[in-house]
Amino acid sequence: MRDPELVGRLRERAEGTRDELDWARVAEGFEALYAEVAARRHPSAGDSALRSRLEERRLIDVDLHMHTDHSSDCATPVEVLLAAARDARLGAIAVTDHNEISGAHDARAKAADFGVKVIVAEEIKTADQGEVIGLFIEEKIPKGMSLDETIAAIRAQGGLVYVPHPFDRLHSVPDYEHLLDVVEDIDALEVFNARVAIAAFNEEAVRFAAKYRIVGGAGSDAHVPQGLGSVRIRMRDFDGPGEFLESLRAADIVRRPQSLLYVQALKFLQTKATPPAARRAARQRRVRRVARNQ
Repeated sequence: MRDPELVGRLRERAEGTRDELDWARVAEGFEALYAEVAARRHPSAGDSALRSRLEERRLIDVDLHMHTDHSSDCATPVEVLLAAARDARLGAIAVTDHNEISGAHDARAKAADFGVKVIVAEEIKTADQGEVIGLFIEEKIPKGMSLDETIAAIRAQGGLVYVPHPFDRLHSVPDYEHLLDVVEDIDALEVFNARVAIAAFNEEAVRFAAKYRIVGGAGSDAHVPQGLGSVRIRMRDFDGPGEFLESLRAADIVRRPQSLLYVQALKFLQTKATPPAARRAARQRRVRRVARNQ
């Protein structure tokens, strides 16, 4: 303030930025930013004509996340899983084995005997951003691709992109920034996973799904039959991915509280009691038996 020349130079420099820092320009910049974020939100209306047709269908309970002994960390045979689904009064299940689709195909082939509908699916480990589930696919998608490549592979089969346990830091999950990179490509987000140990992780998924208007799903992530149906989605019966997604928009999530420690202990005991080699051998025997019957 004691140097008039310095004050003059600073004044001249400030004059050159006046237009750039004008409040109207700043407000316009923020509005443009908000508009860009809002444009990434999913449409909320859905297909009203399809929704009206679905209203005539019966309500069923659905579990969208579970494993069989075709997963490396599970020892539940397909037949046992289907029987547990029937006993839990589930109308449909998605079999989502880790990096494998054979269990889902096997379950669908046997589903009629148990009165349960099976969605063929796979929980795929990506190279960089955790796991993503492909629903309504027919061919195995290899693990180890990028998140973008994995999503493209699901899309190529006409499947739905379902992100499981998205904010569970105890799992391998996409970080927030990378999830935003693919937010337009996510068909459904798992907003409740029964095996998530910290409730705040599920709550964060609820907030993210609401912010971007992504359809919410839920699953038991059962690795033992006792965990099946501990959370379920009550929705209208469906046929194919289009009807499924529309039905999911109006679905209710129903929780049946269960001790996480209990089901985790059962998983540990089951997998330790049946080593991987024994599980593979038993599975191969079942495949040969089915082949002979056909």
